[in-house]
Amino acid sequence: MEFLVRTVNLLPADTDPSERDRLRKGERARADELRAAGMLKRLWRVPGRNATVQLYEAADATELHAALASLPMFPWMEITVEPLATHPQEQ
Repeated sequence: MEFLVRTVNLLPADTDPSERDRLRKGERARADELRAAGMLKRLWRVPGRNATVQLYEAADATELHAALASLPMFPWMEITVEPLATHPQEQ
């Protein structure tokens, strides 16, 4: 099943720069793992915002939640998820 995931990073501006760097590196490494596993299909930045749009493929919402919760930035993310269904013209 495919899911459109929108995230906004709410990490406080006063976060220690070394902690911010550690989290960013961890986020990139985990995203690479999710790509290798075939879950994270696409990733886009939202210009002018500290936000992303992502396309995930997961067996169900529970598997998707586990993947999102595994991201180092998860505690500081506002996340919205839209499950996607195939349009009849795509079949």
